[in-house]
Amino acid sequence: MVGIQPTDAIATPTPPRAGCKIRFHRSSRSVYAAPMQSKATTVAQYLKELPEDRRAAIEAVRAVILKNLDKDYAEGMSYGMIGYYVPHSVYPAGYHCDTSKPLPFAALASQKNYMSVYLMSVYCNCDGGTPTGVPEDLHSRWFQEAWLATGRKLDMGKCCIRFKRLEDVALDVVGEAIRRMPARNFIEYYERAIRTSNTAAAARRGVEGGAPAPKANPSARKGSAKRVGTKKVAKQAGTKKASAKKAGTKKTAGRRVTKKAAAKKRRGGG
Repeated sequence: MVGIQPTDAIATPTPPRAGCKIRFHRSSRSVYAAPMQSKATTVAQYLKELPEDRRAAIEAVRAVILKNLDKDYAEGMSYGMIGYYVPHSVYPAGYHCDTSKPLPFAALASQKNYMSVYLMSVYCNCDGGTPTGVPEDLHSRWFQEAWLATGRKLDMGKCCIRFKRLEDVALDVVGEAIRRMPARNFIEYYERAIRTSNTAAAARRGVEGGAPAPKANPSARKGSAKRVGTKKVAKQAGTKKASAKKAGTKKTAGRRVTKKAAAKKRRGGG
């Protein structure tokens, strides 16, 4: 989900369609930690600062986004890029990494070596590129397949689509991805992802810290102590019995020796 450190890139098999590939990148950056961030404070200023060819491409993608954007989203500068987000007026909780900021949904940026569009709704938690069945993974798979169906190469990170020319962008697919995710649905998707992440983190902490020792059952302890006490008494009784038997044996043997000695003495005196 947005703001969560991504793991290694998704290892998605190359589709059979000739000439079509999904190129994934590995990254330790968060999805919004862009290598280049503009200091522009408005979208107009950001666009004005771009080289002419880059400006034309960014404006074309921006027009498609705005055409399909749900009314509950807003546009503005965010993290040094053109951002699309759920404002606090719609979602007061804000972004969990920084609640003073609105919940980010999409972004558009001109980087050093490429341009990029960030679509948080296609952030994929797929295992090996296979959808797990949850809506967001199915949506991500739809996006990948729809893009490849246009015959264009998909240069994609977890949610960042990179392109160097406008011709590389499947504009209709980008527009449909935006249209399919109104703010209400995105909030549900976001909150579900946060809950899943927190549950997984708690499970990992449990494994790393070792499983907690099970609580002792008082009645079990009492029963165990009783059994130990019974065994101890039985053992002591057995020991005493053995000692008494041993002492009796020695006493009997002593009497026999005494009687034998007396008889010998009588025979000697006679």
